[in-house]
Amino acid sequence: MVQNRMLTSVSSAAGAEPPAFPMPRTCPFDPPAEYAALRIERPVTQVRLPTGQLAWLVTRYEDVRRLLTDPRVSSDREHPNLPLTEPVTPESRRRIAAVGRSLIGLDPPEHAPRRRMLVTEFTVRRIQALRPHIQQVVDGCIDELLAGPRPADLVAALSLPVPSMVICELLGVPYSDREFFERCSTAQLRRSIPAEERQRTTGELRAYLDRLVTAKEAAPGEDLLGRLIVHNRETPVFDHELLVGLAMLLLVAGHESTANMISLGVVGLLEHPEQLAQITADPAAVDMAVEELLRYFCIVDAQPRVAAADIEIGGVTIPAGDGLLIAFAAANRDEEAFPAASTMDLGRGARNHVAFGYGIHQCLGQNLAREELQIVFSTLFARVPGLRLAARVEELPFKKDSNVYGIDQLPVTW
Repeated sequence: MVQNRMLTSVSSAAGAEPPAFPMPRTCPFDPPAEYAALRIERPVTQVRLPTGQLAWLVTRYEDVRRLLTDPRVSSDREHPNLPLTEPVTPESRRRIAAVGRSLIGLDPPEHAPRRRMLVTEFTVRRIQALRPHIQQVVDGCIDELLAGPRPADLVAALSLPVPSMVICELLGVPYSDREFFERCSTAQLRRSIPAEERQRTTGELRAYLDRLVTAKEAAPGEDLLGRLIVHNRETPVFDHELLVGLAMLLLVAGHESTANMISLGVVGLLEHPEQLAQITADPAAVDMAVEELLRYFCIVDAQPRVAAADIEIGGVTIPAGDGLLIAFAAANRDEEAFPAASTMDLGRGARNHVAFGYGIHQCLGQNLAREELQIVFSTLFARVPGLRLAARVEELPFKKDSNVYGIDQLPVTW
């Protein structure tokens, strides 16, 4: 342990005062510029969070993949050293833990039985069966877009309603309540919103989903939550509180992440017309294009973890109990893994990116996200070939304060 602490001290001393995290973006299309230097000079280094807590930031692709499969790395949302970018009260920590205990904050062996209960809902085959419905939703949104005024806000017209409609139908959540849960989920993710407001809206969303799950427990329907409740009676792994936490996780993640990727992807394609021409000329190329857009934009910057034991990595020994920040966005721009990583190349087709994570906690809904993105991009540019931005990129309101990167409004015309 003495050696471990010495290594920790040397690492900190080499960089003097640890840099602050989160780090700001200087280009809306790129992760923080500091990541490139850190990957080379200090791929595992301490950073200081707004709470004053120190955590280890891991930026190199090889190290990120290794840690995401290392059993000594814990996802426990209840651990006091879990890196958080804002102060928490006992109540907010309890709510974070409640969502985490449903799935994403579990370690083996508790994690596997709960993931098994859900994995069949998101297989490639089941998601492909949803394709006609997703296509119908996308076509309906584009119909309304074309019938409406110009310029239009693509976020409100397409990016947000498509994944919101699909996840509502999948879970059995009334789409008529979308303004309420979209407002609540936005508040959860924006660091600039006062903590009291975030906690209040989180409580409101939880109460809403508590009532919804209670109703479905009384009369399960033919939706994901209804099927899960029936399955859970046969193989109990969730109690009521965990079902509510899971519903919250799936609802928020199911529309926020895809909505932001749609908006960023559209801007990226419009800013690279020569590459956009490749997918409009060959619709089969959309699949590869989606993978590159996911890698290039990587809307989730980093995920928090805790070292459950001493871990040697990147020339540093991370002591047991220290917090970790595993930087997906930095890993996806690693030149060692992706040559010319800072260039958007729709022909790259690399599916080994970590935009969906890696290992046992790899995003459960990745097949659904891919299907939605493929349908949106192929349909939008086929039906609206003259689509163009109605504002300069530097004027767009990017979500610089959000835990999921994206754009608030996207004015377009045609």
